[in-house]
Amino acid sequence: MAVSSITSADFESTVTGNDIVLVDVWATWCQPCLRFAPVYEKVSDKHPDATFTKIDFDENNDLATQFGISAVPTLLAFREGVMVFNQAGALSGPQLDEVVTKIKELDMEAIHAEVERLQAEG
Repeated sequence: MAVSSITSADFESTVTGNDIVLVDVWATWCQPCLRFAPVYEKVSDKHPDATFTKIDFDENNDLATQFGISAVPTLLAFREGVMVFNQAGALSGPQLDEVVTKIKELDMEAIHAEVERLQAEG
């Protein structure tokens, strides 16, 4: 599956409109980001049931601020609209593959119940 570029404008619709969404927050000047790109692309091919996206840190700084991103690359992952993973630093192919596999195995009913409980507490 191809990796698509998104912006702040289509971020929310992408996250809410797909079951599993991975977001590679990267920058053109970041060497680790450039080395991670082919790894990310290769793993995306193994998981056609997940949406793999990239978002440019410098052009979408509002999202970086919203999610407290201070280093690139940072990988965000969402399942059913809920952020379930947030980690700075490039991953190896096997590490990224394991992250995606574990996201698929999550008990989303329990996660949604926990989110609702936390929101109720304010």
